[in-house]
Amino acid sequence: MSGPTFSRPAAPPAGTSSGQALRFGYGTNGFANHRLDDALDVLAEQGYSGVALTLDHAHLDPFAPEASAHAARLRRRLERLGLSVVIETGARYLLDPRHKHHPTLLSDPGQQRRIDFLRRAVHLATELGAEAVSFWSGTRPPDLGDDEAWQRLTDGCSAVLDTAAEHGVTLGFEPEPGMFVETLDGFEELAHRLGHPRSLGMTLDIGHCRCLEPTSVPDCVRRAGTRLVNVQIDDMRRGVHEHLEFGEGEIDFPPVLAALTEVGYSGLVSVELPRHSHAAPAVSQRSIHFLEHASRKVPA
Repeated sequence: MSGPTFSRPAAPPAGTSSGQALRFGYGTNGFANHRLDDALDVLAEQGYSGVALTLDHAHLDPFAPEASAHAARLRRRLERLGLSVVIETGARYLLDPRHKHHPTLLSDPGQQRRIDFLRRAVHLATELGAEAVSFWSGTRPPDLGDDEAWQRLTDGCSAVLDTAAEHGVTLGFEPEPGMFVETLDGFEELAHRLGHPRSLGMTLDIGHCRCLEPTSVPDCVRRAGTRLVNVQIDDMRRGVHEHLEFGEGEIDFPPVLAALTEVGYSGLVSVELPRHSHAAPAVSQRSIHFLEHASRKVPA
């Protein structure tokens, strides 16, 4: 499904023009047992260019009374460390202590709480100078038909898009296995229903492409093309939604990195290993070494 070419936000200060080296980040949801300041120190020391910051109670709580002040302090720290940032909104129990990832944009009741959270994420993105805010649809309730699901999703997205456009923040919608919108086809349908708003781009998880897309992972990257505003990277196997360390799944990464360079992607490529916090420093070290090695295999 074709639409107008997505206009990416202005490139961040360091090394992001087409043809230059990709910038690797690491998701803070993979450092859940660390203080955020400590995690940032580790990642900067290991050579990462940025972080994918999951808003959550332990790192940056968007519902804390001092959230804005915390974000301003965090921005200064990120700048001192030379780290860029994107915001992730996939905290498991931030909104509901009993039900994982709920409520969602498809929930009734509860949708408004998700919308409020995403709007808070947009405000914090402004405070942080974040490159994008990433979010997803959520799962469809079993008694909800397709038409009503699409209506709830587009209504919720429209409300968040209004706030994002007001503040000049880019949103990256992520197709997520098991959710109502789980594929590139689903993202394209959503973008069409929303009228292809300029502030809506795509978050692409490389592992998800291997998990359930019918085409090759590099072809998924090419299909996403200029709409990419945020990339998560991990290994995965066909048909199994399990985020794996590099080399434990089925993905050949040099062609994937080559495709990202080919489409002119300039944002962060952030390692997404949310179940590896128990060994975070070792895993992040192995990950950056793997990605740097894979990058050297990409033709100039």
